[in-house]
Amino acid sequence: MNWAELRERYLVDEDAAILALNKPAGISVTGERHDTDLVELAAAAGETLYPVHRIDKVTSGLILLARELAAHGQLTRQFNKQTADKAYLAIVESAALPDRGVIDLPLSVGRKNRVRIAAPREAIRESGSGRWFVDDADLLDTKNYPSLTHFATLARTETHAVLALRPVTGRRHQIRVHLAWIGHPIVGDPLFDKSGAHPRAHLHSWRLGLAAPWRTPPELALTATPDPNFWQPIATDPAEILARADAVAAEWAAGAKRSV
Repeated sequence: MNWAELRERYLVDEDAAILALNKPAGISVTGERHDTDLVELAAAAGETLYPVHRIDKVTSGLILLARELAAHGQLTRQFNKQTADKAYLAIVESAALPDRGVIDLPLSVGRKNRVRIAAPREAIRESGSGRWFVDDADLLDTKNYPSLTHFATLARTETHAVLALRPVTGRRHQIRVHLAWIGHPIVGDPLFDKSGAHPRAHLHSWRLGLAAPWRTPPELALTATPDPNFWQPIATDPAEILARADAVAAEWAAGAKRSV
């Protein structure tokens, strides 16, 4: 698919300052390690874009790119200050998760630049009220990065659960590592699901809210609906799940505004 086709098919929103796409799984946003990526495809077609944030190659969904540097600076600062309103959807293995939960596990970088929890797996504790954490005394003797993910369980089958997730921090691979290390890896995640039974990782960048002073009203409220193949591991009506997700996202957004 060339840039013009990709842009038209996956466009979510655009104006003179930004371009938002519903990225398919399997293509990178940017980076020298990959054969091709969105930024490179756009540049080859004569369009210069600056990534405001990144999602992994295996992750589908909302990606925001700036078309001018002034907007890029305004938007990236909100990610750095953790004021961007982010929400993801994921399908994970095992339905044994509480209705709500908080994963409060610092991350570190291990061998071969692999992201991991900054403590031995056996040191991870669950409070009984849906909070996973490690004591400071159990942290490895390495640099660690505080990392916090909230989740809500939207649906369950006998073998899987559908989650809405709010990564408060935005560490590399945060959602994928957090879920895997508490025993609920994302279905099809190549880092943690070695079964080969699924052709893609079932993690989707779903919603993004940011201040955008140049717009009227002065905000970006973006949503990227998952493709039908995202729902393949479960036999549940996506419309019902998304309705529950909408309610959860509204609750999270209201709570974030109260805390500012």
